[in-house]
Amino acid sequence: MNIIDSLEGVTRLFLDTAPVVYFVEQHPHYFAVVTQVFERLGDSSLIAVASPVTLAECLVRPYSLGQTELQQYFIELITNNDTIEYVPITNQSIALKAAQIRAKYNMKLPDAFQIAVAQAARCEAFLTNDTILKRVTELRVLVLDDFNT
Repeated sequence: MNIIDSLEGVTRLFLDTAPVVYFVEQHPHYFAVVTQVFERLGDSSLIAVASPVTLAECLVRPYSLGQTELQQYFIELITNNDTIEYVPITNQSIALKAAQIRAKYNMKLPDAFQIAVAQAARCEAFLTNDTILKRVTELRVLVLDDFNT
């Protein structure tokens, strides 16, 4: 199955960090598959969702290398884009949900926050390249490596 077929029926897709980085940096192994997703965002009813965790993780390398243009590009792409809804972590219910998810799946807190935001934003699917997140049953987890054969 390809990535577009896997998005059938999905109207809200959470973007974990890796797919965004692979798209922006045109990763040689993943660019083709993430480009299909980003193109679908531009011409359909699919809405992407991202969180402050996505933004922060995307900015680590550009900050460490002093790449101010890349920093600004990530900020604009994630927080000021018609096809990506930026969902801030502003209420206690997301923190409580993240704690529950972390306890249930024994995962890192940033990953638990990502899942909690995705659920709060009513996402049907979660795009990542972290196979550990496949354990999550509360929403459909799509791992890029599964589509990149």
